Amino acid sequence: MSGEGGKFATVVYNPIKGNASSVKRHFTEGAEKHGWAAPKFIETSEADPGVAMAREAVADGAAIVVAAGGDGTVRCVAEGLRDSGVPLALVPSGTGNLLARNLDIPLGSIHQAATIAYTGETRTIDLGIAEVKPPNGPTSEHAFLVMAGMGIDAQMIANTNDELKKTVGWLAYADAVIRSVAGLKPFRIRYQLADSPRHSAHVSTILVANCGTLPAGIELLPDARIDDGQLDVAVLQPNGVLGWLQVWRKVRWENGMLRRSSIGRRIIKATEGKDSTITYLRSPSVTIRPDESQELELDGDEFGAASAVRFTVDPGALRVRVPAKR
Repeated sequence: MSGEGGKFATVVYNPIKGNASSVKRHFTEGAEKHGWAAPKFIETSEADPGVAMAREAVADGAAIVVAAGGDGTVRCVAEGLRDSGVPLALVPSGTGNLLARNLDIPLGSIHQAATIAYTGETRTIDLGIAEVKPPNGPTSEHAFLVMAGMGIDAQMIANTNDELKKTVGWLAYADAVIRSVAGLKPFRIRYQLADSPRHSAHVSTILVANCGTLPAGIELLPDARIDDGQLDVAVLQPNGVLGWLQVWRKVRWENGMLRRSSIGRRIIKATEGKDSTITYLRSPSVTIRPDESQELELDGDEFGAASAVRFTVDPGALRVRVPAKR
């Protein structure tokens, strides 16, 4: 089948993540098989991991834009596609592949990724927006798809050994967590949800999520939905090692196992409010101001120290290709 002169895909790819030659081959073969014109390929750079490339693809008339790379590449391409109406397709090639996991997109097969891009369904999702104020300098705006954090999660990203990630994948984060917890000191923040009074708290980390599933099926924010027009916030306030064990128990046992049965859900309801290690909140916006600047991460990308961040949600700002329902 020939698609000459017809619709085409533009693939924005990270040259150091995944197999670029295999991506080019599968998407070129897929275009011919499914009647699309030959795809175009744009390489990301260290200076621009994908935002400008995605905007260029939209201006060029691409029917879909494919992000081939890790979570950082996906985040930047999504930022470039914000409110464009042009669907994003994924070739998950990183350590976390967080958006793909939350949308049940298969991992590990470029052939499957190309098939979904050309023949899948299009789903509309929200996009998280972070307005970041550094200690010195102007405020900048960035998108995120899955989760942003200030505290131990940002320190964990900063402490993750890149060589270990190449060897053992997302398990490298466990090593980083151990090293981050060892030097962790709780910090004081002031936070304010939309149309609510300002609150203060001493926290180990605060997370703002568009969706809540992490690798290994960890349901960190089990009620987060990627298309509900809301952000889900988790305020973690563990007290010592026992407190962190309680956090782990809640995330793995309560958020995971108990929620799968009606009896388990009744147990959760009966014990609500008795565990102060994690507080869950929901709002279309939240502003966070730490007393002292703290490290910030968005979808696993380091953004350095921030003295204030305002998080908002752009409802339905992104269209994503997902597997077609049978």
